[in-house]
Amino acid sequence: MNPEVEGLLRTLAPQVLGVLVRRHGQFDVCEDAVQEALLGAAQQWPADGIPDNPKGWLITAASRRWIEQYRSDTARRQREDKVVALTPAPPDPVPAQDDTLTLLALCCHESLTTASQIALTLRAVGGLTTAEIARAFLVPEATVAQRISRAKQKIKQSGAKFRPPQDLTAVLHVLYLIFTEGSTASSGDDLVRVDLTAEAIRLTRQLHRRRPDDGELTGLLALMLLTDARRPARTNAHGTLIPLAEQDRTKWDTTAIAEGTDLISTALKTAQIGPYQLQAAIAAVHADARTADGTDWHEILGLYDLLTVTAPGPMVSLNRIVAVAMVHGPHKALDELSTLDLDHYRVHAVRAHLLDLQGEHDQARHEYEKAAKLTLSAPEQRYLRSRSRHPR
Repeated sequence: MNPEVEGLLRTLAPQVLGVLVRRHGQFDVCEDAVQEALLGAAQQWPADGIPDNPKGWLITAASRRWIEQYRSDTARRQREDKVVALTPAPPDPVPAQDDTLTLLALCCHESLTTASQIALTLRAVGGLTTAEIARAFLVPEATVAQRISRAKQKIKQSGAKFRPPQDLTAVLHVLYLIFTEGSTASSGDDLVRVDLTAEAIRLTRQLHRRRPDDGELTGLLALMLLTDARRPARTNAHGTLIPLAEQDRTKWDTTAIAEGTDLISTALKTAQIGPYQLQAAIAAVHADARTADGTDWHEILGLYDLLTVTAPGPMVSLNRIVAVAMVHGPHKALDELSTLDLDHYRVHAVRAHLLDLQGEHDQARHEYEKAAKLTLSAPEQRYLRSRSRHPR
């Protein structure tokens, strides 16, 4: 597909869906109608050119499809008058209201599982096809289609109202999960899935334009930008992972770092501090260091101490232990690691790193091998196995 058309359709998809859901309800029927309209546009616009009012074109096409479905589902003659009244107006007077945020909240409804929230968000708001979502998460297309279908049915059964959210917690969590999976893929041959990281950043940026004063939303956007800025240096030409301390920092995206640093600096001064802001602040400290040796680990440890209070969790504790090692030495960090109740390959990877720092290379090799067996990510497996063969 023409890149210009594809980008425009992805931007307009949630806006058009929001208009239809606000007008008619019936999220599942509206979503199907919008998908039909997008397919029509993808086929017609590259040949005929993008219309002067692309959003109006899509709203008209989707509304017509919705009416066709309505007529099909309600074939009783007494409803024909109501159907006629629903015929869309000419496309020019398009509502100025953008319902993207409301639509995101609906896709992240509390009745849905996290997997369903992610799939529905990427489909309805991100404009990704079922096949694209399936490829990104390395699951069968039928599985994604089933998740989306069940999600739409649950929303219908729950009677969820189409209204702007008061609390963005669930929305931010889903966007964070999408970005995290894209930034360090949990399985597969690629360390980074740019389609997911780019989509998460795009959607978060859209929300930030609507709520620029939301501290946690600002923090999340900053965290994404600062993390993604390191992407060019995270793997070598063969796709092998390069740890942060060994990365060529001249390859980092300075534009993204500047924007992310500015965002988090503003948020920390003007908003109540939250977990996403603290994670972004940690990323900003790393980004500010010109060399690995120049990293201010005391500041990072202090930020992790705050993060442990505001959003405690085993992965936060594990990351904090790395900072403890850099400030107080590997022995203290290993003591703290021994008390961590977490069954994850990264625990073995961190223990291996700490044992290496302490000079216990044989034990480190054993832990690296354990970690490599437990991860499903091919780049991480290659890195961990190389470390097991060549401990520091």
